[in-house]
Amino acid sequence: MGRTVGLTQPIVAGIIASFVGFAGVFTVVLQGFLAVGATPAQAASGLLAICFAQGILSILLSWRYRIPLSIAWSTPGSVLFAATGIIEGGFPAAVGAFVLAGALIVAAGLIKPFGRLVSSIPTVLASAMLAGILLGLCLAPAKAVGLEPALAIPVVLAWAFVGRIRKIWAVPAAVVTAVALIIWTAPTGGWSIDHMTPDITFVWPVFTLQGLVSLAIPLFIVTMASQNLPGIAVMKANGYEPPVQIVFVSTGIASILAAPFGGHTINFAAITAAMCAGPDAHPDPARRWVAPVAGGLFYLVLGLGATLAAALLAVAPPVLIQAATGLALLGAFAGALAGAISVPAHRDAAMVTFVTAASGLSFFGIGAAFWGLIAGGAFMLLNRKWSR
Repeated sequence: MGRTVGLTQPIVAGIIASFVGFAGVFTVVLQGFLAVGATPAQAASGLLAICFAQGILSILLSWRYRIPLSIAWSTPGSVLFAATGIIEGGFPAAVGAFVLAGALIVAAGLIKPFGRLVSSIPTVLASAMLAGILLGLCLAPAKAVGLEPALAIPVVLAWAFVGRIRKIWAVPAAVVTAVALIIWTAPTGGWSIDHMTPDITFVWPVFTLQGLVSLAIPLFIVTMASQNLPGIAVMKANGYEPPVQIVFVSTGIASILAAPFGGHTINFAAITAAMCAGPDAHPDPARRWVAPVAGGLFYLVLGLGATLAAALLAVAPPVLIQAATGLALLGAFAGALAGAISVPAHRDAAMVTFVTAASGLSFFGIGAAFWGLIAGGAFMLLNRKWSR
């Protein structure tokens, strides 16, 4: 009996972590898929695929190593999609880029020099690139209030007031409010119960140079710098030594397998990892591995609702989705911006990366995120050479 009671805490913690992780940013994920050319059915299939991939891996890895290994989707990757838009070749080319990004993650786990090269990317530049990608999306709530105040203000108020009570529930409250308004404002017959059934679509990947440079490489970089490295840091801060290479290889392979069904990269969780690996999950560190197992099982349940989520999104007033998405990303933007300016000597290079990534410029079909990293890196090297 005592053992059952003792397991209640990590089970509840894992379920809450999964709910917060899903409800907080599922709109970001769906918007990202739609932005790179997916149909609503393909977007729903992609959300289902990554829910299942991260849920199964969270269960298997945590069970195998008896430590709280939480796996999540790459939210910065979805943001990158929204900023990049449709590339030549459409969604099949984007799926090809998802496969290539997964292969790069596998390589980071198998090839030690490659992993060290990835780790050598300056954190300030990776953070600045992510902040630049996020800027336009984080402006959306204010713009939505100006365009449709009757719809956007309730979402913002729900986020603000609930956040004062319990910050972790702020974004889910905004999403729930947005969903309620979507249902209320949806035209009669705009969506039906048929959307409750999961959509599974298969897309043959198409490999293009533009997909590699504009999507795969930036997706790999933001996933490693903004998800995997912080996730590893969270684990170590809570006294765990995660099997990094095993996780890289397994998440990379799972990402490759999920890609033809529309899914993109999965990786170490960061925010939800803190919920599952910390004392709130269980006072005894040896029992916290139960939390991501429970959370993984709940992700399988949440994934079955992906088609309904996509159906709601299809009939939603755009300003509602923009407001909810922007609010969900404010914390990530603040963290990225803080990381970008954390080293005074590199602030100029970071700002070059930030403004370039935020500018939306494109050369040779290659998006601003990549050029931001190149511009900031070149400026950093110039400063080092000049200071000698």
